[in-house]
Amino acid sequence: MKFLIDNIWLIALALLSGGALVWPNLQRRGEKVSTLQATQLMNQGKAVIVDVRDPAGFATGHVRDAKNIPLKELPNRVAELEKFKSKTVIVVCQSGTQSAKATSILKKAGFNEVVSLTGGLAAWQAQGLPVAK
Repeated sequence: MKFLIDNIWLIALALLSGGALVWPNLQRRGEKVSTLQATQLMNQGKAVIVDVRDPAGFATGHVRDAKNIPLKELPNRVAELEKFKSKTVIVVCQSGTQSAKATSILKKAGFNEVVSLTGGLAAWQAQGLPVAK
């Protein structure tokens, strides 16, 4: 007991550090796919890509055959994706944070197979995968 009292600040620091390491994993929402899994789904024709970045970001480069629907417009434009309900919808943003929000919007709209690209377009480009302009 004396050890705990004497080292309370070190114990608190260790718990805080551990919590900081675990926090990002607890925040992840929805299913995710890696760049490899995404390319496999695309090559099999089982997926449609939805890029939720703004049009300017989309114009600088995007995944081939991606449909651009900005995140703030997505709730109003879900009908454009109705014909793809039988396919897996892969949502892409720049880093993977906005796509998590978009996956929840699409799931609420009735899409069963909605996933987010882990790391977003940045991870796609880091792997040397092709980008259309």
